[in-house]
Amino acid sequence: MNSAGGDTISTFGAVRSLQRGLEVLQAINRNNGLKAADVAKMVGIPRPTAYRLLETLEGLGLVVRGPSEDAWRPTLQTKSLSSGFRDEDWVAQVAVPQMMRLGRKILWPLDLVTFRDYRMAIRESTHNISPFSVDHGMVGRELPVLETAGGRAHLAFVPERERQQILAGLREKLGADAVNFHEDGPLDYILERTRDLGVGFRIKGFNARTMSISAPIFVGDRPTACLTMIWIGTALKFEEALRLHKEALISAATSISSELARLAAEHNAE
Repeated sequence: MNSAGGDTISTFGAVRSLQRGLEVLQAINRNNGLKAADVAKMVGIPRPTAYRLLETLEGLGLVVRGPSEDAWRPTLQTKSLSSGFRDEDWVAQVAVPQMMRLGRKILWPLDLVTFRDYRMAIRESTHNISPFSVDHGMVGRELPVLETAGGRAHLAFVPERERQQILAGLREKLGADAVNFHEDGPLDYILERTRDLGVGFRIKGFNARTMSISAPIFVGDRPTACLTMIWIGTALKFEEALRLHKEALISAATSISSELARLAAEHNAE
């Protein structure tokens, strides 16, 4: 009798733990990554319990802690549980080793950004390892599309129909003048020069202290993310930054794109 009762209690505890673990995984997947404290608040569990469940999910290969902050994100293994696993989720993991390698080489900070709801969201960053970073805690921030190198790279390289849809939405939100004219020049000129350079760019505007260039990361024929290098404008002129670092940035983005293509081919062959 006692043994049966004990088994029932044990089974209930195991089911409860499984339920909480799935709730944690769902919260992380819906929000593109969360800190343990945020997980605890969203799921309604104590923070030590959230940490324990996150570590268990990490051991199962379903979540991983980002290198730039104490935030947990879904892994590629999550694709076996959900068809909602997005290309941009693949990028965050595949890009990190390339970002860390390039960041240690060029020393200037790098951001991995993705387009989301008419903003550019910072998914990963090397600001924490850059000796020249003037900004910290960048992961999770959202930046304007039209005033950033990453946003301009995304706009320049998406298919024409998608670009026009994005621009129509931005004009509705911001007004035509705010879309068409910028300190770096008219939008048409900016996008044309971006395609000529192979990278998006920002020389003036948005952040007066810094400049940036951004290389697109492709899945198929469209960019799914952009890799942005940021530097202090007084330390390095724009043309010099292009000469020194553009090819390395494009090479890193191309390597990430190739790895994504390989993973996609493997997934489709399964």
